[in-house]
Amino acid sequence: MLEAREITVRYGRQVALDRVSFVVEPGGVTGLGGPSGCGKSTLARVLSLMLRPAAGSVTVDGRPVRRWRQRAARELRTRIALIYQQPRLAVDPRLTVAEIIAEPLAAAGRPGGDRTGELAAEVGLTRDLLTRRPHEVSDGQLQRACVARALSLEPGYLICDEMTTMLDASTQAHLVAVVNAYRDRTGAGVLAITHDDALMGRWADRVIKFDQLIR
Repeated sequence: MLEAREITVRYGRQVALDRVSFVVEPGGVTGLGGPSGCGKSTLARVLSLMLRPAAGSVTVDGRPVRRWRQRAARELRTRIALIYQQPRLAVDPRLTVAEIIAEPLAAAGRPGGDRTGELAAEVGLTRDLLTRRPHEVSDGQLQRACVARALSLEPGYLICDEMTTMLDASTQAHLVAVVNAYRDRTGAGVLAITHDDALMGRWADRVIKFDQLIR
């Protein structure tokens, strides 16, 4: 279980989250909806250990998080993967598509060759795209690479923060199917953040509106 308790986040004097609690259960898809600016992405960053809250706690499978970002314990950090809404802001423009997919493997000291090709095929990227850089591929192709990158270390929890917003219908459906297949195979827990109520209804096992989290 990935659990946040009584999370408070401040940006200067602005309170982005105020004593928010949330749980992502293994093996299911939890949907989180709400208007832009309400704090969904901030919560996603806290849950993925990318943002240290001003107050509150996060536990991963019962283990408390003591440090954040690159200082977090590797075994906790690699249990959670975050897929952002805008892939071009989430990648190094100097890397090839293959290098983007293999980033977590390289950081973990694991060879990426065959695994990178398998992940690329899984998300629908052809081999000719792997040597290209971000400016040479479409948004949809780049988001496919970001999904492959997120799955590379087989995380126990996958946080999809508006993952499908910038995609055409066929790419959206394919990537949701990839995430669902991964969940079925591994028992991972998925947090699906989206404005698309129709997609939420098809994808999520349970749906929570952000205003339900506010005291």
